[in-house]
Amino acid sequence: MTPVSGARYTHGHHESVLRGHRRRTAENSAAYLLPWLRPDQRLLDVGCGPGTLTVGLAGRVDHVHAVEPTPAALASAREHARRCGQHNITFATADVHALPFADDTFAVVHAHQVLQHLADPVAALAEMRRVCSPGGLVAVRDSDYATFTWYPADPALDDWLRLYCAAARANRGEPDAGRRLLAWAHAAGFVDVTASTDSWCFATPDDRAAWGGMWADRILQSALADQLLADGTADHATLQAISAAWRRWAAHPDGWLAVLHGQLLCRA
Repeated sequence: MTPVSGARYTHGHHESVLRGHRRRTAENSAAYLLPWLRPDQRLLDVGCGPGTLTVGLAGRVDHVHAVEPTPAALASAREHARRCGQHNITFATADVHALPFADDTFAVVHAHQVLQHLADPVAALAEMRRVCSPGGLVAVRDSDYATFTWYPADPALDDWLRLYCAAARANRGEPDAGRRLLAWAHAAGFVDVTASTDSWCFATPDDRAAWGGMWADRILQSALADQLLADGTADHATLQAISAAWRRWAAHPDGWLAVLHGQLLCRA
């Protein structure tokens, strides 16, 4: 997701970022929503990223409209859908604060890891509610960075979390979005809301290699790295130390990391 209204997307679209996003599937990132999907539904996927989650949702409904704010961000999603042979997805550029759809258009409106990057998540939720049909569902899921926990401890990883959260807030986002979702939904006018949590856990050699390797590259090469260096909040030596810490963690046979997510099903 690349928000265009009042906030800057902290991660950017470097290959290391997209590599991590491509590991997201309907099963590991939208399990709370899957029981509610039906073959006759139209679904809007807000901030579809590289499309792996989108394709999984599209296999369960009649049609998906997938949106991102910039054309470049849609390219990998279109290509992934083409490779998977999933033809019931329409891709378009759109800003979640001003969606180009009529009222009551979709049975389901979905956004994964989007609200944390927005300057006005309440307005975004209200707009998602507008395009959702009466009785339909708005489904949102966001991580909560303050709940990230890992083993073994490493001061350089503490530095990573501190620097990331500072950068996200400088961009007018909220990295601890998971705990705020319910409050944001109430502020957007939702009354019938089911809140829950879920988590990712990275503890196998393959999962550690993917997550740790992704962040080892991202802290050096992504938009986050550029921002930290430009703002003077970190220097090259600090970022190199964080990158090395991620690789140490990934290689450790006892390495373990958990990410807590808040998630909501909001009845329109």
